[in-house]
Amino acid sequence: MKQTILARRYAKALFAVGREDGKFEGYNEELQGVAELYLSQPQVSDALTNPLYPLDIRQKVMAGMVVSMGVEKIMANFLNLLVEKKRADILPEVAEEYQAMVDNEKNVSHGSVVSAIELTEELKAKVRGTLEKLTGKKVDLTTSVDPAIIGGIIAKVGDLELDGSIRTQLASLKDSIKGRE
Repeated sequence: MKQTILARRYAKALFAVGREDGKFEGYNEELQGVAELYLSQPQVSDALTNPLYPLDIRQKVMAGMVVSMGVEKIMANFLNLLVEKKRADILPEVAEEYQAMVDNEKNVSHGSVVSAIELTEELKAKVRGTLEKLTGKKVDLTTSVDPAIIGGIIAKVGDLELDGSIRTQLASLKDSIKGRE
């Protein structure tokens, strides 16, 4: 079950400290690394969240992770707090919320482009430039290929979706023809 509100509170508190220290980007890298470890290794998530393990054992597991990953003292305290408050299960959500805050601070949006064929670097740059003009933010773009759209592209950035695919245009044409009957 997602606990987005709670995760946002923890992320907001850590972000405030990180921005004050000027280390919010470094904290983001560390937090993303710990969250990735948590998600990729089921035994780590089990060791941090299983109520059958005593709290001191779960704290030792987190302390071992902190030392082996070489995270900063403030981040180590934050991670230990999550374990102490029995909130280690929301670690991936905290990392996701924190990433969103860092992106917002750096004026970056994440977008995706789906095309019928692989886009050239030149075309990717043009699409990125257009999306940056439309959103007013720097756009970090991921691309994928879907031959089912026949031609054109579908671009998404945040709430903005631009669908210039041939498939959509054909569907619109079909609907307008049906409407005339």
